[in-house]
Amino acid sequence: MANQVTKDTIILDVLRMNEGTAKFFFEIGMHCLGCPSASGESIAEACAVHGEDADQLVARINAFLAENE
Repeated sequence: MANQVTKDTIILDVLRMNEGTAKFFFEIGMHCLGCPSASGESIAEACAVHGEDADQLVARINAFLAENE
């Protein structure tokens, strides 16, 4: 079964699924993926902090993961 994320998925877990997902977080201005608070946040929490739509980010990440299995 393919890896999929939800708004509640922790960012570090997303990165572990595929390091290529980092670009999606960089695109929303989240450049400190290595810091403990950033990598421990959920997608929803990161989007709230950066003023982004979590549903759109989840859809983009899931599409990327499906294409890169």
